[in-house]
Amino acid sequence: MSATLRIAAAAGAVALAGCGRDTPPGPPQGPPTVAVVTLRLQPVALAVDLPGRVTPFEIAEVRPQVGGIVKARLFQEGSLVKAGQGLYQIEPAPYQAAFDQTKAQLSSAQANLTTTRLKAQRYADLVKINAVSRQDSDDAQAAYKQAMATVEQQRAALEAARINLGFTRVNAPIAGRIGLSAVTKGALVTTGQTNAMTTIQRLDPIFVDVTQSTAEMLRLRTLLSGAAPTALVRLKLEDGSDYPLAGRLGVRDITVDQTTGAVTLRAVFPNPSGLLLPGMYVRAVVTEGVDEEGLLAPQQGVGRDEKGQPTALIVDANSRVQLRQIVTSRAVGNTWLVTGGLNPGDRLVVEGLQSVQPGAKVHAVAVSEASEGPPAAGAAAQSR
Repeated sequence: MSATLRIAAAAGAVALAGCGRDTPPGPPQGPPTVAVVTLRLQPVALAVDLPGRVTPFEIAEVRPQVGGIVKARLFQEGSLVKAGQGLYQIEPAPYQAAFDQTKAQLSSAQANLTTTRLKAQRYADLVKINAVSRQDSDDAQAAYKQAMATVEQQRAALEAARINLGFTRVNAPIAGRIGLSAVTKGALVTTGQTNAMTTIQRLDPIFVDVTQSTAEMLRLRTLLSGAAPTALVRLKLEDGSDYPLAGRLGVRDITVDQTTGAVTLRAVFPNPSGLLLPGMYVRAVVTEGVDEEGLLAPQQGVGRDEKGQPTALIVDANSRVQLRQIVTSRAVGNTWLVTGGLNPGDRLVVEGLQSVQPGAKVHAVAVSEASEGPPAAGAAAQSR
């Protein structure tokens, strides 16, 4: 064997001997670190997001009280009108003639009343001296009473004619914004017609009607234990923007819709700029009360088991992880309102969930401390 081969063989033996040596063990690893949030009781505003529709505060469909030809339209479409303002003028001539005729008939009846009254008085005196028969006196008294009744009838007829004459001017029954006119000058309208001539809607303030399930209503009452609701309502418009003014819950319907199992809530909103219009779809955030001792758990610390039930991991006093089955009632922002399974003072694991199992020993740090984290490599190098 040459010298070169002997040197190579010796080097290979040394390398094999080195590979066979055991690597020294590193330092033992400590328990994994998890970030926790300590739960505490706090007042929680209970709000629910419900769909709703805008409805006018007042609405009046204008219809004619008398028939005739429309002589003039007295308003600008889409404008604001006052209560009692003239809207249409129906041709008054026939009603004026009826009024004048009834007035003349009343005058005739009043003249006849005077004659019958004087005759009844004379016959009453004459019957006392037997100058006329009792029958003639009774007939005179009856004619006088009939003349009085005729006068009253004519007075009532004159009042009816006056009312009908007044109805030829169609006035606004309420104040508000008036819509499009369904009739024009020269159109024929009739008493009691189905189609409205126009519609007036009061839009400031304005109603928003929302629906709430009876199950949600009963659950909320149980949670509040009879506390009075604050009834504060805010709106989100169709484009996702927030309506700037808050409203108040005015009334809750006393009847449950049998098809949907829901009740209607009606809120009142100021609408000075006219931004809310009847028929608009909105989302109403109704603040129905305050749970003075609410327990909120961050949503990232709540999971689900195979049955879909909410669960949470907490760190006990011995720094060991425990699995809890919990009960949640609703989402409040990015947290869950917990009604069972957790207690004030529990340390809920919110970070590091994937690296721990129930029963494992962990090192728990508060979320604020965990967010700071260890110093960066570069910073550590500079501090050396």
